[in-house]
Amino acid sequence: MTAVSVRLLDAEGLAKFSMRRLAAELGVTAMSLYWYVDTKDDLLELALDRVFGEVQVPDLTDESADWRDQLRELAVSYRTVLVRHAWVSPLVGRYLNIGPHSVAFSAAVQSVMRRTGLAPHGQMGALSAVFQFVYGFGTIEGHFVQRSADAGLSQDEYFRQAKGAISEQPRFKESFESADEIMAARGGDTVAEMRERDFTFALELLVAGIEAMRARG
Repeated sequence: MTAVSVRLLDAEGLAKFSMRRLAAELGVTAMSLYWYVDTKDDLLELALDRVFGEVQVPDLTDESADWRDQLRELAVSYRTVLVRHAWVSPLVGRYLNIGPHSVAFSAAVQSVMRRTGLAPHGQMGALSAVFQFVYGFGTIEGHFVQRSADAGLSQDEYFRQAKGAISEQPRFKESFESADEIMAARGGDTVAEMRERDFTFALELLVAGIEAMRARG
């Protein structure tokens, strides 16, 4: 039931998801689902925890591993989940996220942060900086991917159409020219390439910031 819920949420989005729709997909009555869950919220929370199981958690028992690599692995994998399942973002803050996969992800993040060498009072701030950045980046990326798909266009086609429509507006001309310069400098021939470079650079900034704050003591 949870697996089918995830599949429906991926295909149709959070707004269209209902117990009736799930029951139809399963070939049962909507009321029969309540033998397994009390509410729709319970089912959504189960679906949320299931996809958190897709986050690749590094081997935390490997004492020789570099915390920087482990942090990058967690951040990249979390971003992938947010983009793959665009409905996850609005649910992350709605529930307590105390399912086994969510807890395992949280424990891994905290474990890696402890290995950074930051003072205890700074670890939660660093955690917030990295993973709230990933959450925001992945959320916006996921929405863009979904909008492109809904329009029946590739991401590059959607981007070109949106850019063309905006650049034709005289009131946006000056600010858009400045944006063009920045976008040209960032490199990349496709939206995916540009986004990848932005994410990697931003993540490295955060890693460097943690290193600098650790050196300050």
